[in-house]
Amino acid sequence: MNHLGQIIYTSIVQAMHELRANKLRTFLSLLGITIGIFCIIAVFTVLDSMKNNIRNEISGLGSDVLYIGRWPWMDEGGEYKWWEFLRRPSMGPKELKAVQHDVKTIEYAALSYRDGGLTIKHFDQEISGITGYAVTTHFDKIQGVEIENGRYLSLSETEGGNNSVVLGYEVAETLFPSGTDPVGKKITFHGRGFNVVGVMRKSGQSISGFNFDRGIIYPYYTAAAMVDVTSFNNDPTLVIKTGTDVNVQDARLEVEGALRRIRRVPPGEKNNFAVNQLSQITERLNMMFSSINMIGGVIGAFSLIVGAFGIANIMFVTVKERTKMIGLKKAIGARSRSILLEFLVEAITLCITGGLIGIVFVLLLAVILTYAADFPVTLSLQNFFIGIGISATVGVLAGFIPARSASRLDPVAAIRSH
Repeated sequence: MNHLGQIIYTSIVQAMHELRANKLRTFLSLLGITIGIFCIIAVFTVLDSMKNNIRNEISGLGSDVLYIGRWPWMDEGGEYKWWEFLRRPSMGPKELKAVQHDVKTIEYAALSYRDGGLTIKHFDQEISGITGYAVTTHFDKIQGVEIENGRYLSLSETEGGNNSVVLGYEVAETLFPSGTDPVGKKITFHGRGFNVVGVMRKSGQSISGFNFDRGIIYPYYTAAAMVDVTSFNNDPTLVIKTGTDVNVQDARLEVEGALRRIRRVPPGEKNNFAVNQLSQITERLNMMFSSINMIGGVIGAFSLIVGAFGIANIMFVTVKERTKMIGLKKAIGARSRSILLEFLVEAITLCITGGLIGIVFVLLLAVILTYAADFPVTLSLQNFFIGIGISATVGVLAGFIPARSASRLDPVAAIRSH
């Protein structure tokens, strides 16, 4: 065991010496390994971080939320028949009341009408491209709307269709600069004045499509009095949060049954509405992530093959440079397997060194994405060991033939070589 440890230690020291003594040759040889490990581990790390971020967002929004409207988020088993979906009737108050009255497995239900491209004014201040979310009661509880300043819409405001509004963070910052408190002030859109009752906390774009930072929330029935919310071009969404300790699929079936009854859909016919869940997005994203993983793996594999040839080349050169030394070692009793192990460990050390450099670049990429692009990325311990494992495997494959040729040298011929 001590002899084996001595061989490994000596081989690692010798490999480090080779790195320092032949810097350019070593750099060119390790470049392929470094690029290959960087490609593979960078793809794994970014995709794992994306999955974690999506899971965290879904857990924050709730995987127990149903989004019901005309349009399915994914195809319903085959071609996406948009012309059929377009003819479906919109969700409205009657569907909301049917679900609230007939389905006991839900906790909250609300209507949400998206009014895009609004221009909002406050005296001479103006902001365009804002999305208005016209909602009924309990929408804030379903979507987890948090208030930074003021309050949310009251029950009397949502049910009575008052001209009250809650502003998104960016909207408030633009319309009320210099630290002015928006609460109690007036804004206008659709040619009507609204009283600001609150400002939402900064939240960013959610996976379900809501961007409250550049949005406003106001009563659904107020919007219905100004525009035709159920017209051919509009599609209000019925948003439902199932009860605690309730199977989401069971609740979904009950909701579908209540909607089919209120819409009088005959038995055997397809639903004339779509029930969507965030889990559908994650399933589709997982398929996409698998494809990207494969592409990243293929790109990295080609780089590793190039790197493996580079390592094999440097090991053949090293064997040639140390031929006399190998002959002397064998002459004084060194076994062939000891020589084999010596050069094999050296090749593995070189590859792991290249792999570690690639992992360092992955860490730098993670820092850049986390702080510059506001996209949290972390290198997991699993991906770190995958990178080291791949590097070591490449070292074994690239170093075996040169190590084998060194172990088979005739000691007399080796000592006499020039």
